[in-house]
Amino acid sequence: MRLTRRSLLASTGAVAVAGLAPPAAARAPASRADLWIGTGGDGHTYPGATVPFGMVQVSPDTDTENWANCSGYHRGDPSMMGFSHTHLSGTGIADMMDVLVVPGRGPVHLLPGDAAIPGSGYRQTYAQETAEPGYYAVTLGNGVRSELTAEARVGWQRHTFPKGPGHILVDLGNYRDSRPGEGPLIDQGLIELDTDGTIRGSRRTFRWAKGRRIHFALRVTPKPDRITLHTGLQQVDGAIASADRVRAVLHYDDAGAKPIVVRTAVSAVDLAGARTNLAASLSADFDTARRQAVRGWATALRAIEVEGGTDAAHTIIATALYHSMLAPTLFSDVDNRYLGLDGAIHSVPNGEAAYSSYSTWDTYRALHPLLTLVAPDRAKSLVHDLIRQTQQSPYGPPCWPLQGVETGTMIGAHSLAVMAEAAAKGIDADYAAAWPAIRARAFDPSGPDLANSRGRATYIARGYLPADQIDESVSRTQEYAYDDWAMANLADRAKATDDAKLLRERSRNYRNVLDPAIGFARPKLADGSWLTPYDPIQLGHTKRYRDFTEANGWQTSFLNQHDIYGQIAHFGGDATFATRLDALFAAPSTLPKDAPPDISGLLGQYAHGNEPDQHVPYLYAYVGQPWKTQRLVRTLLDTMYHAAPDGIIGNDDCGQMSAWFVLSALGFYPVDPVAAVYVFGSPLFTRAKVRLGGKTLRIEAPGNRADTPYVAAVEWNGRPWTRSWIAHADLVRGGTLRFTMSATPNPAFGAKPADRPPSFGKPAE
Repeated sequence: MRLTRRSLLASTGAVAVAGLAPPAAARAPASRADLWIGTGGDGHTYPGATVPFGMVQVSPDTDTENWANCSGYHRGDPSMMGFSHTHLSGTGIADMMDVLVVPGRGPVHLLPGDAAIPGSGYRQTYAQETAEPGYYAVTLGNGVRSELTAEARVGWQRHTFPKGPGHILVDLGNYRDSRPGEGPLIDQGLIELDTDGTIRGSRRTFRWAKGRRIHFALRVTPKPDRITLHTGLQQVDGAIASADRVRAVLHYDDAGAKPIVVRTAVSAVDLAGARTNLAASLSADFDTARRQAVRGWATALRAIEVEGGTDAAHTIIATALYHSMLAPTLFSDVDNRYLGLDGAIHSVPNGEAAYSSYSTWDTYRALHPLLTLVAPDRAKSLVHDLIRQTQQSPYGPPCWPLQGVETGTMIGAHSLAVMAEAAAKGIDADYAAAWPAIRARAFDPSGPDLANSRGRATYIARGYLPADQIDESVSRTQEYAYDDWAMANLADRAKATDDAKLLRERSRNYRNVLDPAIGFARPKLADGSWLTPYDPIQLGHTKRYRDFTEANGWQTSFLNQHDIYGQIAHFGGDATFATRLDALFAAPSTLPKDAPPDISGLLGQYAHGNEPDQHVPYLYAYVGQPWKTQRLVRTLLDTMYHAAPDGIIGNDDCGQMSAWFVLSALGFYPVDPVAAVYVFGSPLFTRAKVRLGGKTLRIEAPGNRADTPYVAAVEWNGRPWTRSWIAHADLVRGGTLRFTMSATPNPAFGAKPADRPPSFGKPAE
């Protein structure tokens, strides 16, 4: 069954059958990962080769133009263009796909042709695909068998041709043509032939990250018989081609004499950086590189091992963990240089690294919390990098930086939450160094803004954004308030006590767009009145302004993550709040015709396929009804994820959708990452072992089955645990968390106020 925007993936009956299947046999996590999951539907993942958090992602491209092809690949597309070296995983906007390599036979084609007509250009049919962590292979319609693997900064390709002539095309013009009034998508293309046989070049692109520049250095063995360079579609003489769109063709009189191996390094700094990255390659040949990549993934994915559950569930969690280790991506060269958000070249200290592809609006919720558990050294490295980027960016704390460009995509600047969470979890970093830039964003309205911080001055002055002045005003007000909460906690680390107090109080501005009379998030106008008429299904009150970000009034009513008890009181108490939650999950799953495809995976009006709602199933714990959380979480685990190409209900968003599955399948989730606590849900397996950077967390749920989603009791290290939550500080010490599962709910578990999760820095009252 294909994913749709308004339906679940599988019927209740199908889920029950899957859930009662025999337990999966033990197998290494890396061997269970299915890289096709997410490559169909709207998952927007890619199947190609990379290493954990690697700079290079060498992967096949079936198209570069459609929304379905944001990662370059979509399962089932009829033709393949070739193999490029940089890709985004799970995003809703396309970019990257740099340095396309196309193995060809027969006449040389410089353009891809029609996606639906293989052979109309250099596009070809393809079959016999293989994908595993660190390796990809495919047989093209021209008979070439192509294999891909990767090091951190170097992509490897091996192409085995049939006997006879053939060629390798290197295409730096592989985006669609600009549309009228759009401006160039590519310019300043360059390819140079060095005397030692290295091919190097660069291009500047204007897709998502406007003005992003990429440099590459490429070596091929055996050497070609000749090389031709092309500007546009014209062949040029000499060793340099310079134009907006440039290409090189490596010609072989007998391409099938031996496999052709292409090694390519990239850099965002300069041509010398790419060449240095290539020279630093650690692998002697393709097979060595492949073994190293596969071994690296096997080590990384051993962070979590599970027993029990279905075979499909084992595949999904292994794949989800894999997808959780693709981004952020390495951005500093082997000589430590990188391009800062200020446009200058910087160097990281030895042992440190710079990163790109921070999808913070998505990933602060589960991806970064997961890394603090299973990859604490990586989490520390990322926080050090975010502190540097905060100091260097003219916009302060990053929002969505891509390859040295702050895209300003989505709303808020949720790198603040990533830094504040790390501080709360005791990750060592110089948080005070970032505070001056953070404070300027918090209190100085004169600084520059991008789309993500639109209306910041109005928010500072009013405490909310008027719906008749600022688009997405309801979502922005609440998410700016969450950033205030994160900034308050960072102010504490900087010993800025007065600032912390002011920001902590300001973080309650979320209430300014929650109408307690109707129990909904509601647009407020500049005169202070509520918008009328109001329909929580709709996205905006005029064609000019949408009131919510990829959501509607239903989904945005529970966007607040940090002051749950304040919102409970605002809505009238525990019973009323619980009733509003019940209504969310029971409402008709209808959306307006202009709803974006991001609002997907509906259960009632809860939308699991997009990030704003993903903590909401866990909110029942705050009103003493965690059994409802347990039932919902198990339903979502079983119905929103499949072991199939369309098995992720929405964009994976650099691993956020996958990280939600991993944490929830283990049995807990961070409603407010900055609080450094996890709320219990419903574990999916009978046993799990989580390696915590030196310690081990064991999770047990003996006899756990599809028909036992409820938690009757919990033990921590052999002692009864009555709370419906546990602190990060407890988990990272290691130990055994034991769930007693049941077919019926236990309303007494976690019901007492003393056993409910803390919020806003304090327990329930």
